[in-house]
Amino acid sequence: MKLVELNWPDGKAELGGVKRDVRLDLLEDVKVGDYVIVHAGYAIQKLDEEEALETLKILKEARII
Repeated sequence: MKLVELNWPDGKAELGGVKRDVRLDLLEDVKVGDYVIVHAGYAIQKLDEEEALETLKILKEARII
């Protein structure tokens, strides 16, 4: 998901037009525009943009998202 709002330690992340509240406690140095993996409401890993876009492309091709 792409982080679209930040109010530490809370944020909002978006994927496919759907926004979700996320907690950012488990990550350091995140900013709006970063891509993160979200599990159970927590951002658990930061991805670089190239990796995130490639992953999103594969998920769309597989019709998972």
